[in-house]
Amino acid sequence: MSGFVGAQHEFHDDEFVRGWASRFEPTAPRIQLFDMILAEVEKLGKADSHVVELGTGPGYMARHILERNSDVGYEALDFSDVFMQVARETIDDLCHRVTFTNADLMTKDWPAKLSKQPDAIISTWALHDLGGQQPVADVYARSYETLPAGGLLANGDFIKPDGTDWEYEPGRFSIDRHLELLREAGFKDPKSLVHLEQNTVDPTAGQNYACLVAVK
Repeated sequence: MSGFVGAQHEFHDDEFVRGWASRFEPTAPRIQLFDMILAEVEKLGKADSHVVELGTGPGYMARHILERNSDVGYEALDFSDVFMQVARETIDDLCHRVTFTNADLMTKDWPAKLSKQPDAIISTWALHDLGGQQPVADVYARSYETLPAGGLLANGDFIKPDGTDWEYEPGRFSIDRHLELLREAGFKDPKSLVHLEQNTVDPTAGQNYACLVAVK
C-alpha cells in the first residue's frame, strides 16, 4: 500500500482551530513525548529556566509542563491569534506564569521578539508545518544563535519514517536529515530519543513522530 501523508490547515480560522484542537487532545504516546521533553529541560539543572515553546498551538504541552514543574518560566510563541486564545483557555489558571509572544517562524527575526534569552527552546508537531526542510533548518540555526552555551533545543515533530512507500509532505522528513540540519546549525551531538507511533504500512497524518534533542 502507498499514498500521501500530510495535511492542510487554516490556523487563523477560529472554527478550524478549535475543531483541530479538540481532535488533537493528548494521547498516552503524546504525553510520553511531553514528559520526555520536560525531563530534558530538567536536566539543565536550572530551577528558574526560561523555556520558549515554538508553535504553542492549543497549549497542551505548556499546561503539562507548568503543572509538573513549578519553577520554570514559560514563553508561548505562535503566529495565530486564534491559537493564542485557545492556549490561554487551556493553560487557564497558570497563565500568570506564561508570556505570550506573537511571532512567525517563517521570518528570521522571531528571536528578537522573545521576552528574554531562553535556556531551552522546545516544540511539538509544529515545525513540519513550515513547509519544507529549509524553513526548519532556519529555525534550527536561529535557535542555536539564540541559546546560551549549554542551552537545549528539543523538537518533537512528525517525520518520514525509513522504509515507507508513502509520499510525505515536504515538512515531514527523515530523522537522519533532522540530525544533519542540527549539526549544520552548530549543535555538536544531536540525537533522536524515540520514534513514537511508528507505522510504515498504512500511516495516518498523526503517526510517526520523533523527539530530537540537541545542546549548544
